[in-house]
Amino acid sequence: MKILLFGKGGQVGWELQRALAPLGELVALDFDSTAHCGSFSNLAGIAATVQAIKPDVIVNAAAHTAVDKAESEPELASLLNAQAPTVLAQEAQKLGAWLLHYSTDYVFNGSGTRPWRETDAPAPLNVYGHTKLAGELGVAQHCSKHIILRTSWVYAARGGNFAKTMLKLAQERSQLKVINDQHGAPTGAELLADVSALALRQALQGAAAQPSCAGLYHLVAGGETTWFDYANYVLERARAAQPAIKIIASEVLPVPTSMFPTPAQRPHNSRLDCSKLQATFGLRLPHWQAGVERMLAEYLAH
Repeated sequence: MKILLFGKGGQVGWELQRALAPLGELVALDFDSTAHCGSFSNLAGIAATVQAIKPDVIVNAAAHTAVDKAESEPELASLLNAQAPTVLAQEAQKLGAWLLHYSTDYVFNGSGTRPWRETDAPAPLNVYGHTKLAGELGVAQHCSKHIILRTSWVYAARGGNFAKTMLKLAQERSQLKVINDQHGAPTGAELLADVSALALRQALQGAAAQPSCAGLYHLVAGGETTWFDYANYVLERARAAQPAIKIIASEVLPVPTSMFPTPAQRPHNSRLDCSKLQATFGLRLPHWQAGVERMLAEYLAH
């Protein structure tokens, strides 16, 4: 079996290289790949790459993820988040291949307190959300053997993330102000990659004529928190690891989103109901603290 991965250099793509490798021959391309299609913005190149490689599975982890920047470059965001995934779907359909694609809770308006279900009506607040929703629709419309995974609050041990930012600031400032009216579940790229591999393995073992696993799913870690409580958890773990890191922040203040205005409006409710995914694939999603603690232990050990 041959797997074609787009976006290998991103947080999720990096972990996918590890998780997908045992499933078959993996061809992993970065956002700008000189070996095949060139830039992910090259739609003709994307199509030609799929046609040349002829994969059994396509996994798309490439996207325009700069949420605020998308407000000033909507055409590029649409090209990367909507048009490119649609081309992948069209080419996957021609080959009879599976396509796994990632989306976001930003397709919702963030109202209420109930976790969002796959059947809830989307209503994006910003350009990023609109383009990701368009990508979902393109994938679902043009490829019958698709899996779309919506997630939120993604972090990875590799590269920058919220936890590392809090630790850096806590070593520089005596007081921190952190948003306390946005709710979600920090979700590790490692978890996303492992669940993706398990879902694909089950999908590939199903009946080709009736791809029962195909569809849209929500995937986040278990539990929920706010950025404020997330920050406090991170600092608590760091203090327990003393003297690995010197925390001077003595006060963490909860503040509303309005204290930190951004070009793109953020949803207040990023909770996602993952019961459909867990029932379909027989999975149990670990609590968000488990993944964050593991990431922090590795980071603080260096």
